[in-house]
Amino acid sequence: MKAVNKRNITVIAVIVFLAFLAIERTTQSEPEAVPAMEQQGSSKLASGAGKGQPAPAFTLQGVNGESYSVEGAREKAVLVNFWASWCEPCQQEAPALNALALKYKDVLDVYGINVTSQDYKPNAERFVKKYMLAFPVMYDLKGEIFDKYKGAVFPTNVLVDKNGVIAEVILGLLSPEELEKKIITLTGS
Repeated sequence: MKAVNKRNITVIAVIVFLAFLAIERTTQSEPEAVPAMEQQGSSKLASGAGKGQPAPAFTLQGVNGESYSVEGAREKAVLVNFWASWCEPCQQEAPALNALALKYKDVLDVYGINVTSQDYKPNAERFVKKYMLAFPVMYDLKGEIFDKYKGAVFPTNVLVDKNGVIAEVILGLLSPEELEKKIITLTGS
């Protein structure tokens, strides 16, 4: 009887702990009501991860050794794709992202960011080879970039216009046609 009580207490403790983590994650991912820089009297918006906000700045090294950045105005719009190798929708999306990256290469950069903190890097490397990704791929080893963008699901696609402002955050998988319509709207192509 005592063993059953200990097991029940352990199960309840685990459930309470998981509920606490879920609540904590939810409250961390909610956007601020007023951007921090506006509170300080500046007219410049603080970066965030929501539509109409400046894209959070980052620089990561790609698997090809080059550095890639998102920060402020740029020559082309950018699609930032957060993915994990175990994610089935990410696997389904990879061929379409390849095709779109090639088709719109003159007006759109596509950056694939593996959230390695939630993946296994050798599996991510196999994913890149399997799908022969035609766009720069980077590894977010600690999940810091994913956190800056308040990522919650895979895939997450963030469309950033040429001014460095987030035009849209797409959670989950879209059909290739729907994603292409959003790219056309973003780039004016």
